[in-house]
Order: sequence, then C-alpha cells, then structure tokens
Amino acid sequence: MALEFLDIVIIAGYALALIAIATLVSREAAGHKKDTADYFLAGKALPWWAIGASLIAANISAEQIIGMSGSGYAIGLAIASYEWLAAITLIVVGKYFLPIFLQRGIYTMPQFLEQRFGSGVKYVMSVFWIGIYTFVNLTTILWLGATAINALAGAEMMLGMVLLAMFAAAYSLYGGLKAVALTDIIQVVLLVLGGALITHVTLTQVGDGSVWGGYQELVAEFPERFDMILSKDNPQYANLPGLGVILGGMWIMHFSYWGFNQYIIQRALAAKSVAEAQKGVMFAAFLKVVTPFIIVVPGIAAVSLAPDLAKPDQAYPEMMKLVPAGIRGLIFAALIAAIVSSLGSMMNSISTIFTMDLYRPLLGKDRSERELVRVGRITSFSALAIAVLAARPLLDGADQVFQVIQEYTGFFTPGIVAIFVLGMFWKRATEFGVIAAVIGSFALSLAFKIQLPEMPFIDRVGLVFLSCLAVGVALSYMQKPDCEEKAVRLGDISFRTGPVFNLGSVVVASTLIFLYAFYW
Repeated sequence: MALEFLDIVIIAGYALALIAIATLVSREAAGHKKDTADYFLAGKALPWWAIGASLIAANISAEQIIGMSGSGYAIGLAIASYEWLAAITLIVVGKYFLPIFLQRGIYTMPQFLEQRFGSGVKYVMSVFWIGIYTFVNLTTILWLGATAINALAGAEMMLGMVLLAMFAAAYSLYGGLKAVALTDIIQVVLLVLGGALITHVTLTQVGDGSVWGGYQELVAEFPERFDMILSKDNPQYANLPGLGVILGGMWIMHFSYWGFNQYIIQRALAAKSVAEAQKGVMFAAFLKVVTPFIIVVPGIAAVSLAPDLAKPDQAYPEMMKLVPAGIRGLIFAALIAAIVSSLGSMMNSISTIFTMDLYRPLLGKDRSERELVRVGRITSFSALAIAVLAARPLLDGADQVFQVIQEYTGFFTPGIVAIFVLGMFWKRATEFGVIAAVIGSFALSLAFKIQLPEMPFIDRVGLVFLSCLAVGVALSYMQKPDCEEKAVRLGDISFRTGPVFNLGSVVVASTLIFLYAFYW
C-alpha cells in the first residue's frame, strides 16, 4: 500500500470539504425551488472563470491523466497534440460556434438539431449521445480512476469504482451543473498544483535532484519520445500519423469534442453572455497549453524510472508512489478531483439530454419543473450504476485506454461534425441529408477499418468526414428545402470578439507555433 495515514486524512478532508462546498453554492434562495434552468444550466449565470475552469475539469479526468500519461510512456510528447490543438479549437469554437448556440437559447446539442432540422435528428442523436456517454466515457473514467486506487491503496477494481461513484453522486446529484461548475475552480487549482508537483518529483528523480537536469537526461536518453511529428517507421505511427495529425482528422475529433459535445459545451451554454462565454473559453485554451507538461512528462519520465511496467496506463500511478507522504495525498486528491468532476459533468449531461430531449417531449409535456429535476437526478444515478457494472467487461485487458477511446469515438465523430457544420453554415441542408451523414459516418468508418486496416484511424476520420459532408450535401438536394425560419441566419449574428479574446488568440497561437517548431 502506497498511501499512508497522512495521505488518507488529506484525501478524506478534501472529499468532505468538496461535498460541503458543492451543497452550499448550489442552494437556492428561500422560497425558490430549483427548476430545470437552475439544475441543468446553473441558472444561465456562470462567470468566465467558472466556465473556463469547468471546461478543463470536465475534460481532464482519469482517461486524460492516467490514459494520456500512459500514452506518453508508450509514444512520447507527440500525444500532446490532443491538448495543444485543442487550444486552437477552443478559440474557433468561442468565436464562431458559441454566438450561434447562445442566440438560440438552447439547453442541449440535440435541441439545436431539432430547431434546425426536426425532431427525427434530435431523437437519433439524443439516444446516441446517452449511449456513448454511459458506455464509453463514464466507464472509462471509472475504470482508470479505480486503476489508480488499486495501484496506490490496493483496493479491488470494483470497490474503487463504487467508491468513486458514491463520491460523484454525493457531490453533484443535488446541485446539478451549478454544484459542478462553481467548485471546479478548486478542482483545477488542485489539479495543476498536483500535476506540477509530480512532474517536479519525477524529473528530479531522473536528474539526481535537478528538474532541468532530469529533462535534459530524458531528451538525451529517449530523444524519440520528444518528437512531435512521428515518422512512418515509428511503431506508434498508426496512432499519431505524422503530419496527418496537424493537417487532418484530429481537427475533426477536436471540433466534435469541444464544439458539439454536450458534456463539454454545456458549461458555455450556461454563460451570462456570449462575451463571458468567450472569456471562459480563452481561459481554458491557456490551460490546455500547460497540461501536457503536468500529464505527459511524468509518463515519459516513467520510461526511465519504471521501464518494466506491464501496461503503459500504470505509469502515472507508479510515479505517484515516488512522492513523499502528505504530498502524495495531495496529488491523489487532485486525481480524485479530476475524476469526480468529470463524472459529475458527464452525469449532468446525460440527465439533461434524457430529461429535456426525450422525457419532456415524449412523456412529460405537462410535468412540473420539480418533477423534471427529479427525473434528471434519477437518470444521473442510473447511468452511473450502469457504467460501474459495464466497465470491467468493456475495458479489462485494454492496453492504452486513451487510444482505444479515440479510435472508438472516431467511428462517429466525422458524421457529428458534418451535420453541425452543414446545419450552422449551409441554409440548404435538410433533415434527410444530415441523417444520411450520421449513418454514413459509422458505415464508412467500418468499411475503411475492414478494407484498409493499416490506415491510421486519424487519417480515416478525416476521409470519412469529407465523405459525410459530400453525402449530406448530395442528399439534401434530393429533399425539399426546410422552411427559411429553421436556417441559421448568419447575418443576424455578431462574430466580433473583444480585445482580450483577440490578444489571447495571438498569444496561444504563437506559443503553439513555437512549441511545434522546437519539438518537431
């Protein structure tokens, strides 16, 4: 057992404090009953710092910390493209997507699709997203979180998942998005601090007491781990295919995740205003530039410090064992912070889609706001319980879980991005065309996987996206155009951004150009 009594005290204190703070900040004023806007969108009053912090806390969970660190162990710094290109994606989302979504006053991404195309697309995508969030995202977060608990405390995997689920339920079921978002600034501070500590400890271990010496030692001993653009002879080329990463399919993965993913975008939908949402997105973009240095670097250091791991995903938990007692508890609390924040965010998104896009229009048209909130809580708990039971059958035996998730979701993301791009920026797009694009995404991805198994999945994602776009355009011309009111009137929307957002965009882009040039 790697955790000592002091570590356990710190972790328990953190857990109790977080539950208390989440309950306190989500309480409503006397006489006011929590309604759907309060529970699912935090009353549409989130400030920029809560939006930015919550975006990162929702994103960086067990699959990011443990999974990406494991990929750093197996691949190297090249896996940081998932973080660094996300920063640019966030800027595009803030400038061009959020003004459209916020003008429409939507709760969910399926709701936008209903407004734009009709209820058929909404119902298809609602069921799809609930399934993905439950059986892919929730299961992965729970499984990798339990992996860390198993490595450090010796707890059996199922026990670890149950404990995480109970913590997440206690933390988020009552308050909904408000409880999650307003405490995520605490989570992010703890996450960055804990990540910085473990990076410091691992590098000093490699460098005999010197952080810079440890970095230089890793570069000298494992130069291939610091290549951002992998060559075709690299054994990991199939996961990160060279220039195809920054010129092709990874952008589709990012726009699907950061632009059209309820789990993520829900924070921005809860903003006070477009300007507040954009400032929050920019805050998140800056944090994405930093995260590889506190997640991927410890995984690379593990190649030197623990070269004989059975699985790459054991890298981060093993590195945590090197940290002194007390600090180890703080870092473990940071990991738990990331896990429960993501679990809470995912649960809230599942309940929002189920309640607002399925239950209310089909079964609860005349139901009270109080009943809808109760249905949301029941849905959250049910999804969490299903994920606990499904995690072992789905993920036991996986090597790099982070890469497994990316390839699996890559079957669907091309179609998702295609239908939103068509819906937002092409008035002629129709319901028939976009449904065909969604179905075609899976069918074409499966065909490429079978016929061209050697093709890197990121390249496949890019090709399938272009194909889905073509299918959507062609079949839209076979259906009568939708009424003019459904189309997005781009001329009525302001895409202007303030000087802070513009300056931040320049700084982020310049920093990333330098990093790619330096580690090319």
